[in-house]
This record gives sequence, C-alpha cells and structure tokens, in this order.
Amino acid sequence: MKNTDTITIGTPKLVKTQGSGVSHNVHCSLKDTQGNLWFGTTGEGVYRYDGKLFTQFTIGLSTNSVGAILEDKSGNIWFGTDDGLYKFNGKEIVAVPFDKINSRVTILSMMQRENGTLWFGTNKGVYRYKENVFSAFLNNESILNSDSLHLKNTESMLEDKNGNIWFGSYVGEGISFFDGKTLARLKPNVTIKHFGYVRVPSIMEDSAGFIWFGTSDGAFRFDGKELTKIGKKEGINSVYTIVEDKNGNFWFSTESITGQIDYTGGVWRFDGKSFTQFTTKDRLVHNAVFSIVEDNDGNLWFGTRNTGLSKYDGENFTTFSE
Repeated sequence: MKNTDTITIGTPKLVKTQGSGVSHNVHCSLKDTQGNLWFGTTGEGVYRYDGKLFTQFTIGLSTNSVGAILEDKSGNIWFGTDDGLYKFNGKEIVAVPFDKINSRVTILSMMQRENGTLWFGTNKGVYRYKENVFSAFLNNESILNSDSLHLKNTESMLEDKNGNIWFGSYVGEGISFFDGKTLARLKPNVTIKHFGYVRVPSIMEDSAGFIWFGTSDGAFRFDGKELTKIGKKEGINSVYTIVEDKNGNFWFSTESITGQIDYTGGVWRFDGKSFTQFTTKDRLVHNAVFSIVEDNDGNLWFGTRNTGLSKYDGENFTTFSE
C-alpha cells in the first residue's frame, strides 16, 4: 500500500490518514531507549507516541506497510517494510538499499546481535549488515547446513543468552537454530500441527532463559531439551506475540482460539499457573491482536486489526485509535 506523503503531528490517538481498511492492523511495536513507543502498521505507516501525543510518519517511506521495527545500539530506528528497509536517524527517514538485489525485498524481521551486527529476515533469505555492507547469511561456506534450510520468509529471529541464533519461518521451515557452526531445524518432541509448515511470527527469551515461540499452532516453551505447548487445554492458537511483563506474567496476542480466523482470540495472560483471557467484552478494541509492548509505567499496549490500539493499566482498557 503506497503512501500519500502526509504526516500528522500531535494527535491524542492514532488518526488514519492513508485510507486503510478493516483488514489492516497495528502489526509491530517497540519501546525505544527514550521511552517513546513506536507502532508499525500495515496501512498507515508508523506512529510514535511520546507519552502524550502521537506523530504519524509516512514521508520517506515508499509504502505504508511496516512489518518490523528495531532500535540499534546507536539509537537509530529501523523499519522493515514490504518494499525494503528504512532508517530514522532522529531527523528523517531514509531508504537503505540492499546491494545486488534489484527486485522488491520484503523485510519480515530484524535483530541486532551483541557484537553489533544487524540481521534481517526477508522473503529472499537472511542477511547480515555490517559497516554498510549486506551479506547473505547462507553464503558462508563454513556453515554446516544439516537440513538444507533456505531461511526464506524468516518472520522472527532471536539471539539467546548463549549466543545461539533462532529463526522462525513464515512458511515452510518451522523453527531452526544456529549454534555458530551448524544450522539445523528444531526437531520437536511434541506434535505441532503441520510442523515444518507452521508459521512462527515471534520468538522471545524469558528472564529464566527459556525460549518461547508464538506460532500458528499456539505457544511453545523450550527448556533446552523439550518443547512444551502452553495453553493447550485452553485451546490457545494463532499466537502472534509473546511478552514477559515486569511482574513476570506472560502475555499472548492471538487471532483465534479455534484454529479458524474467527477473531475470538483476544489477549491471554499467563502467571505461570493459570490463564486469564481478555476480549472486546473487557473493552479491548479488537479480538485479533498482533503486537504487545510494555511502557515505562508498566502499561501494556495491544495493536489490533482495523489499525486498533488499546492500553491496559492493570485494571482497565482504554482505546487509543479512531
């Protein structure tokens, strides 16, 4: 979806200026080191919230569809879109072209390793970026690719505390990991529906060192040896994002609890023992939820379908979108 080069500054809610429809969503979110919240949408570009007002950014982007946001160690904000990569240096948004790739590149995920190297998951594979040069990760002949993985359509990435790199596929390759020498697919001990073709939109590491995966077949926790499905009895499926809050609760954003796109999922909170579900009945703005971010005050922000945004203060939901 192309933009119309407009910018809206200083509004108390997300104001739609690009004509997005009900099928568009607040797809990703980020809290930067200054405490600002950033929201990437699939139809309205990017919004920044400074704690009082929203600023919408579309100028500098060739598309309004933003699927990933990252802040690097220098404070630059990166936007991954369905038409390439962009960087905000605090003053303007500029395109960062991929070398030697002439066709359109969709950026699905981003991360920065502890060594400073930026990694990008795209529809054409995984790329590393260092000293202004892109290199295809799998072009390194020293990598032992034991399962002949291509890493195309990598929707999520994580470097864990031990330096392992985890990859979640949009389609085709499930969950895989790189230990510094070997790239291999995770062989699950539990049944994952259509594993290998399951969508894995999110990966996170919790404070105890467990790795969590949000998938189209639900939430899974990996203890280093085995995968455990979390919320199976509750029927939690289509998990897009998993976040651990300051109190140690886990939050799952979902689109469905039946495996069908019926928008009955909402948000689930897991305190380690029991689950609590929040939906539009609790004044959540929409039951199809894609992103979660916690602000400096401990409020949780949920990005939803129809470019919706809700804030939860621990007791009540407040709508921050049109």
